[in-house]
Amino acid sequence: MDIDAFVVRNAPKWNRLNRLARQRRLTVGEVDELLALHQATARDLSVVRTNLPDAEMVGRLSGTLAASRAALTAPRVARWAVLGAFFAEKLPAALYRARWWWGTTAIAALLLALVMGIWLVHDPTARNALETPDYVQQLTKPGGDFETYYRSAPARDFAFRVWTNNFFISWEALFSGILLGIPVLPMLFVNSANIALDGSYMVSAGRGDVFFELILPHGLLELTSVFIAAGVGLKLGWTLIAPGARSRVTALQQEGRITGVVAIGMVLTLACSGFLEAFVTPSGLPAWARIGIGAAVEAAFLAYVFVLGRRAYLRGETGDLSAVDQIDELPRVA
Repeated sequence: MDIDAFVVRNAPKWNRLNRLARQRRLTVGEVDELLALHQATARDLSVVRTNLPDAEMVGRLSGTLAASRAALTAPRVARWAVLGAFFAEKLPAALYRARWWWGTTAIAALLLALVMGIWLVHDPTARNALETPDYVQQLTKPGGDFETYYRSAPARDFAFRVWTNNFFISWEALFSGILLGIPVLPMLFVNSANIALDGSYMVSAGRGDVFFELILPHGLLELTSVFIAAGVGLKLGWTLIAPGARSRVTALQQEGRITGVVAIGMVLTLACSGFLEAFVTPSGLPAWARIGIGAAVEAAFLAYVFVLGRRAYLRGETGDLSAVDQIDELPRVA
């Protein structure tokens, strides 16, 4: 290989990388350019070490790469533009990309809850076999356990308790995909069964209106979050079975990173639903106002996914972490 021709061909790229690496402020576009040049120069360094053992050039490229790596790591984390891009593009695109998985999961789980609820309402024998009459009486009476649950602790403590509980359930569903998503199925069944059971007792006691007044304000967003976690977990599990054109390892790495992005989003949506459950659901507002608040929050979240997420997805965003956040891999040169 002609070293002079190699230098002439690639020197403009190295010089541009060197200038960007030492530039104090970078736009989002310049960060992307810096990343692309960093990766290309790393490949050039690999070629030089293998085919052109020139100590001076190795030292020059190594120094340039060290400067660009420094520019790509700590300083960029604090930039609001990067944080804004995450929430405006990466997260909604990741949610939109998995829409068929969590949408199907939601429909299946809600249909199961509906079928089980109707069955239990019309089958007193089954209801009585599941819980004792004393328990049902205490649950469904005015001022009973179902109503007082939402006031069982100070609102702030209650919100934190609900958030942490739902947080662990959702993350378990998300990352159980590594086990082919099998743990997600019993979790969804238990969730649907609990809704059907409590609903059937309240409806059978003539208090179905109270059940929905207390479930809907926070339950719309909470259940959506749980269904997203379950659907994305199942998608991660399916990747192990059918990785597509990617290798199984590459596919799992990519889907795992995107799952991590979704997990961050679920932390926030579950925090929001926990706030609603602690401060709105048990509040003295009229039922229509409480349900309206919950519906408005749910509508805003769906618009976030299907408007912002769709736009970002059509521009090519998948929700995957950029290569700067991944482990650098230099190509092997024979």
